[in-house]
Amino acid sequence: MKRIILFIFSVVLFCSCKRQVLYEEYDPIFKTGDDVAWAAKSLNETGWRQERGATGRQVFWIREKTELIANSGGALGLQVIAFGAYEIYWDGVKIGINGKPGSPIVDEVPGNETIILPVPDSLSKPGKHTVALRSTQFSYPRVQRNVGVKLDTYVNLIRRPLLISSLMFIMAGAFLVASLYYIFLYFNSHKKQYPVLIFSVICLLFFLLLITEYIKFYIEIPYPKFFIRMEVIGWLTFSISLLVPLYFCIQFGIKRKYLLLCLLFGVLLFIYIRNYGHYDLSAIYYSRAMWLTMLLIAFDAVYRKQKGSWLLMAGILASAGMNYYLLYDFGIFIFYTFIVVSMLYLHTIRMKKIEQEHSNSLLLSSRLQLELLKKNIQPHFIKNTLTSLIDWVEESPKKGTEFIQALANEFDIMNAISEQSLIPIRQEIALCQMHLKVMGFRKEISYEWEDSGISTSATIPPAVIHTLLENGITHNTPQDNGTIRFKLSFSQNDDFCQYTFETLGKNRELQTNRSGGNGFRYIKARLEESYPGCWQFSSAASAQGWTSIIKINNKSK
Repeated sequence: MKRIILFIFSVVLFCSCKRQVLYEEYDPIFKTGDDVAWAAKSLNETGWRQERGATGRQVFWIREKTELIANSGGALGLQVIAFGAYEIYWDGVKIGINGKPGSPIVDEVPGNETIILPVPDSLSKPGKHTVALRSTQFSYPRVQRNVGVKLDTYVNLIRRPLLISSLMFIMAGAFLVASLYYIFLYFNSHKKQYPVLIFSVICLLFFLLLITEYIKFYIEIPYPKFFIRMEVIGWLTFSISLLVPLYFCIQFGIKRKYLLLCLLFGVLLFIYIRNYGHYDLSAIYYSRAMWLTMLLIAFDAVYRKQKGSWLLMAGILASAGMNYYLLYDFGIFIFYTFIVVSMLYLHTIRMKKIEQEHSNSLLLSSRLQLELLKKNIQPHFIKNTLTSLIDWVEESPKKGTEFIQALANEFDIMNAISEQSLIPIRQEIALCQMHLKVMGFRKEISYEWEDSGISTSATIPPAVIHTLLENGITHNTPQDNGTIRFKLSFSQNDDFCQYTFETLGKNRELQTNRSGGNGFRYIKARLEESYPGCWQFSSAASAQGWTSIIKINNKSK
């Protein structure tokens, strides 16, 4: 992108270098009526007006004098910028036609807003010359648009717009590629990032603005359609002037950004209403309003020492310098390019942060997998389980065999789920039931399991309910009937799904507040890994024992 900027800037300077045709232009004069003699070079111009006035469906003439001082470049060319359909005369000689002028009873064939014609060598000697237009303007008859006459070599008049527009189209292609890349990135990302979507839309608007601005050099646009193109350019500039500050407000975390953006929207709307019909002036004011807003955002970001803020500030100030020396049509797009470069730099910072977060999440996932395996191979669990197993084998080989099978099944399930981030809830329930069977043999307590409302499609991080089950076994004693009952309920609606796990037993008396130890930290880490920022977990004593609730927002899925 930087190379494109330098290349285009160099071409603009090249196109603005030493002029080959020197001339002086005078103000046009107008007269309503139709007389071919009014095309003559030497004509008494008494009675001609400085303004066109109301012409309606009448023919009117425009005369503009120009003095050719020097021509060192070759065949002379003439560029005329005017509304209407008109015949063009140079020193009384007809050299071209744009559209077809009408009459009070015959409709005109509208001409283009701009036309370029070669001037015969015999008529292009240095000195004063007269350009006369026999014209009609049946569309927008009240629009008093300026008439412009420009002299240069015919080759330059044809080539320079094509050269500049081709470079602008290269820039437009870069914006289009960036737009497509970031829109694909947004829709294929697990976590949607709205700045990425906004940046993609901004690049698309830049692309459309460039195409709409410079397509006039490649297709004929009759002057009645001129305002449609200008209206499109105006609304594209309006949208860009609002979206670019929005993007940087989000990226830099600007406080009261919505108030700032509402004020900006109000200013842009005022500019649109106040200058309606003055399209170029409105676009300039839109850009200035955006520039001032961006300057405020940059100052705030620099003050808060945000990464990338100095680059944005430098780009804004550099673009102001370029706009001072360049025409608006060139300067505004260079300003936009500086803005996009700043956006891309901020994206690299954000992507680096995302990559770091991803690496941290992988590390966390590995640690959680290790923690899950440690939960069932810790020495005191193995020792106590094997001790109980020996007793059961000696007293009842059949029960001992059942004990061994339950322990093996629990280890099989644990091994199968240890490397997964989410498992079906039925697999989690099977793990819990195997664990209750093992602990029933170990502690010789009757453990009962009950579940209700379980959805076959529901998933949960591995060993989360299992951890709550272990806490219930550790911190509760049997009820009067000698049992501890565990109940898992599942419910869901359009907004969230909820797991409710109840331990129905007597709570042990603890000297410290049971606000959560390693088990609760494991549960919270697992939930954050699978549902970042979209979960709630609560656990507290109840009248019948202990109740834990896990709520997961559906938007996380």
